[in-house]
Amino acid sequence: MSNSLGTFHYDKDADGIVTLTMDMSGSANVMNDEYRSLMGDAVSRLEGDEITGVIITSAKKTFFAGGDLNVLIAITPENASQALQGVEELKSQLRRLEKLGKPVVAAINGTALGGGFEIALAAHRRILLNDNSIRVGLPEATLGLLPGGGGVTRMVRLLGVQKALPLLMEGKQLRPERALQAGIVHQVVDTREELISEARAWIKENPAPTQPWDVQGAGVPDLKFGDPNSYGLLAAAPAVLSKKSHGGYPAPEKIMATAVEGAYVDFDTALKIEGRYFVELASGQVSKNMITAFWFNLNEVNGRASATGRRVAKLGVLGAGMMGAGIAEVSAKAGIEVVLKDVSLEGAQKGAQGLAGITPTDSDDDLAGCDLIIEAVFENRELKNKVLPAAEEKALPDAVIASNTSTLPITGLASAVTAPERFIGLHFFSPVPKMRLVEIIRGEKTSDETLQRALDYVRQIGKTPIVVNDSRGFYTSRTFGTYVIEAITMLAEGVAPALIENVAKKSGMAVGPLAVSDEVTLSLQLKIHDQTLADDPSLVSESPAYDLIRELVSLGRSGKSTGAGFYEYPEGGKKFLWPELTTRYAKADAGVSEQDVRDRLLFVQSLETVRCLDEGVLTSVADANIGSIFGFGFAPWSGGTLQFINSYGVQAFVERADYLADTYGERFRPPASLRERDKF
Repeated sequence: MSNSLGTFHYDKDADGIVTLTMDMSGSANVMNDEYRSLMGDAVSRLEGDEITGVIITSAKKTFFAGGDLNVLIAITPENASQALQGVEELKSQLRRLEKLGKPVVAAINGTALGGGFEIALAAHRRILLNDNSIRVGLPEATLGLLPGGGGVTRMVRLLGVQKALPLLMEGKQLRPERALQAGIVHQVVDTREELISEARAWIKENPAPTQPWDVQGAGVPDLKFGDPNSYGLLAAAPAVLSKKSHGGYPAPEKIMATAVEGAYVDFDTALKIEGRYFVELASGQVSKNMITAFWFNLNEVNGRASATGRRVAKLGVLGAGMMGAGIAEVSAKAGIEVVLKDVSLEGAQKGAQGLAGITPTDSDDDLAGCDLIIEAVFENRELKNKVLPAAEEKALPDAVIASNTSTLPITGLASAVTAPERFIGLHFFSPVPKMRLVEIIRGEKTSDETLQRALDYVRQIGKTPIVVNDSRGFYTSRTFGTYVIEAITMLAEGVAPALIENVAKKSGMAVGPLAVSDEVTLSLQLKIHDQTLADDPSLVSESPAYDLIRELVSLGRSGKSTGAGFYEYPEGGKKFLWPELTTRYAKADAGVSEQDVRDRLLFVQSLETVRCLDEGVLTSVADANIGSIFGFGFAPWSGGTLQFINSYGVQAFVERADYLADTYGERFRPPASLRERDKF
């Protein structure tokens, strides 16, 4: 079977076993119109041929990449009916395949995600190549969708609701051994040759298999109609989901609905339920936001090509505190030789944590041979100006010198070294081993080669890079600061602290603003504010938030590290908001609605992002969206700070921002550039 673009190779051997090798146009097999045509032709030919079994495999490096997101993002309420017809046709093809009356084996020779794994689920046997780079699973929920090609219906009947839902609702991607343990594949083999030989052997031993869901009387293992043992699951699961998602993510909700509703009907009716929920999600705004950010934007920032081809061989990290130790850890685990320097050998040893590949030291001499230096000492310009030239002197003559500063302008710090063209900002996020983002900051004199080498390093350690131009606070710290200060401003206005925290989390922010203030410490916020005020008063807009912060610091409440801030931190207990916040600041008639609290927290960040774009701090929409989600936890359902404006509607956003500006202050006034835009 072939068309002008690609083909499904149909090879029938002397035993009547057909090997169907998917080889679509492009670098990967994807579920689109080309696939629909090829699979339709293949199934029709199989139905009319004298065969003993089918092996489905791939000619690509991956088995199957999933649905074509260019197609899915174009589904709207207006064309939803047509989209549903297409989905039903795809499912009908897989249904015909598994009901051929002959054994079908998926010989999974590479990663199979989404629609690709749904193809495998329609096979009677799934054999997977045991390669640790391979992933299988149904990650649609991470893009605001559900598996619409039979994935929910088959997984629930295969594993039961309790085992299937975490895999489906969290969109987990499993390595081969884990997939075997989870029961979603039957066998793993070590070579590609074994994939085919084992598939052929199984076909010969199982001439007429039946899918478990097609066995007479079969249903969902742990969910039976009228069974009181199911009531606990049905009562608890929605509550647990609501607590976790705060109602902001429709995909997990629809996955649960598909699973439960489908459990009480026959298999083919369950497929129809699944299809309708799939199209509802695909035509909704949240899936479009998440596809934009986590597919198109993420691929853009990760796909920046490098011309250097260089890999860091030896890294020197200055400062063995939490950030420096984290940078050393992720670099050593990526195979880079690391020297971790601190003011004392004891401090360096503590930061090294005994990890292989990290040499702790208190001497600059050990930095000899380093081709990259990353300074990660305290946010103090004088200290940075002292340690940077000393390290540069010992490193290789062409070494890149970087600072992990989160706020201080890179161009100013570059004056401390002899070659500012080789100086750059590498802003990591805490905790470094868990946070995916690195913000690369280009100073006024940073060369193109230095930028490329920085990109190479970030990719070498498996992180996601965004690139911004120099400015105080750069993009992430500057924009995140507006979120925190806006929250504290509302507290100073009399808004209840619990309302602020709960609305922030309900809106999708990763952490409440008062909680995260405690994490970064209130005293540090004051230092950054005062440093900025001293350097350039024009950059500071005074706010009642700073008076409130000063008052708390004067009371010895500087944050989590001191055991007291906006929250109390009882030893061995769970943190809770300091009760006196309410008595000191909250007013019964604060006059700020819950909707206004939500919009002030989200809009202030999006507006600051627009200003960063106008000023040239940001140079791409993708950097803005990915940086906001991965860097400071902006609501993932929104697709990022600029996609949030797109989804709100630019002109509607401008109107709402004008209301906020008239009511709460000029910081909400939209820039002229935004008034002239239709979309980012």
